[in-house]
Amino acid sequence: MCVRLPCLLTKYAENRIHIFFRHHCISYYYCNCAASEVLRCGLDRLPVVHSGISNGDDFLWKTTMAKDFLRLSHITKEFTGVQALKGVDLTVYPGEIHCLAGENGCGKSTLIKIVSGVKKPTSGKIFFEGTEVKNLTPIDAIHKGVQVIYQDFAVFPNLTVAENIVMNRNLMENRKFINWKDSRELALKAMGMIGADMDTDIPVERLSISNKQMVAICRAIINDAKLLILDEPTTALNECEVKMLYDVLRYLKNDGMAIVIVNHKLEEIYEIADTLTILRNGENVASGSINDFDRSRFIECMTGRKLVDKKYDPPKTDDDVICDVQNLCRKGSFENVSFTLQKGDVLGITGLLGSGRGEIGDTLFGIIPPTSGTIKLRGKELKIRSISDAVANKIAYVPEDRLTQGLFLSRSIRDNTVAASISDYMVHGRLDLQKMDQVTADWIKKIGCVASAVETPIKTLSGGNAQKMVIAKWLNTHPDLIILNGPTVGVDVGAKADIHAILHDLAAQGMGVIIITDDLSELYYNCNKLIIMKNGKSSGVFNVTDIRESDISAMMSSVTEEEKNEYAQR
Repeated sequence: MCVRLPCLLTKYAENRIHIFFRHHCISYYYCNCAASEVLRCGLDRLPVVHSGISNGDDFLWKTTMAKDFLRLSHITKEFTGVQALKGVDLTVYPGEIHCLAGENGCGKSTLIKIVSGVKKPTSGKIFFEGTEVKNLTPIDAIHKGVQVIYQDFAVFPNLTVAENIVMNRNLMENRKFINWKDSRELALKAMGMIGADMDTDIPVERLSISNKQMVAICRAIINDAKLLILDEPTTALNECEVKMLYDVLRYLKNDGMAIVIVNHKLEEIYEIADTLTILRNGENVASGSINDFDRSRFIECMTGRKLVDKKYDPPKTDDDVICDVQNLCRKGSFENVSFTLQKGDVLGITGLLGSGRGEIGDTLFGIIPPTSGTIKLRGKELKIRSISDAVANKIAYVPEDRLTQGLFLSRSIRDNTVAASISDYMVHGRLDLQKMDQVTADWIKKIGCVASAVETPIKTLSGGNAQKMVIAKWLNTHPDLIILNGPTVGVDVGAKADIHAILHDLAAQGMGVIIITDDLSELYYNCNKLIIMKNGKSSGVFNVTDIRESDISAMMSSVTEEEKNEYAQR
């Protein structure tokens, strides 16, 4: 029996090739054949030792005689009595995309810092290409071929594309002067390798987020990266930009580069990863081929609990309307948006970037006042011209970017919790700190935030816990309507489920809840009403039970009058 490999051999091909079938522990060996023989003779004319397999199984290949590029053995890390990593093992091969997943706070970031030499392990061993490396420093890691791209990309916004791309190489080569011609040529060569198209002389601050990421990847390529680590690379990217990034990563993988992606978005992991390692509470929970993990196993390994996707079914009620918005317009952003919310309703608003979805939330909260239309809350017509107007009328808004818009990162959890209602704690011109502490402790418990004390700096919290406290800050104002823009961006699957449960409880208690997001599964499973925006125009309000998740995506990208009528008549 002969088998043809469905992929190109790279520079990492070795004396024999071991094919791993994704659903079976079954192997084929090409015996006594050098890599050059494989290339010369063709894969389907080589002797094969068969060890049993059913036809049609999907498979991938890995080299067996050489070698993993990175191997971590029993890595531990302690911080003043807190054990962040507990005997973690990790193996990464050339020519594979390895996803490192886990809830916020599980130890992923610490592990990356150890691999890149930023932090030293308390115990354990680090091997690069089979050789143990002790006392690894960042410079050592770079010389070994390790390049890390963090969420902020670590680019210089005031420097040009070319200057950013060649910066690390110039530093590594101890160059005192810059050759501008060589820099541009090198930058163009790196961009050409991954299909990026940018003006090399434009300042990076003028680039889109996705292009800044491409600059960081180009910088890694020209520094002879053998292992590329990307920390939450898709957090700020739209769907098209994610696709472009993954095309680049697949190209680099096929060229033999080892790639590690830190991510907890299930759909994206299944799309790009070959192998998966899941951490929980600093420990290895599971590791293997991505096809060994169905959705339920993946979630259970990450969270330690079973989470079932179930569509939100609001309680039946005949209560009066909580919120009534009619023909709301903001010139240049959106027009004629209308909806009503009753007790139990969770309204989802979605659309592509530039569709006007986010501007609706900004208008309802007074960030940008409406041009026309009416807003009624509990039967009272409101005039919302500023944020102060919105807060005074019991409207709360959780912004998309919690780091720059939702939190005071240098302050404590307590200070952030009471920030939007600080006047409630003034007694004779002084703050009642005891009352503030008690209210904050109550919210920490009520909302399920994992925090050691109310005085803990909020910047030390994980993404999910920080987002819970942003929500708590606004719930502490006792709103009648809460608007959440991207409520679970950068939040792991466990915290996401917790946040959704909180929102459902609020809706059941009679609070108006609006979710603005482009996360289709979040909309489909957690809202009972939906507005799809395109080019500033509303689709009208759909009942989520009457449409499929795939319908939402199709309507976001292409909505015609016939389609709207068809879905409305279902």
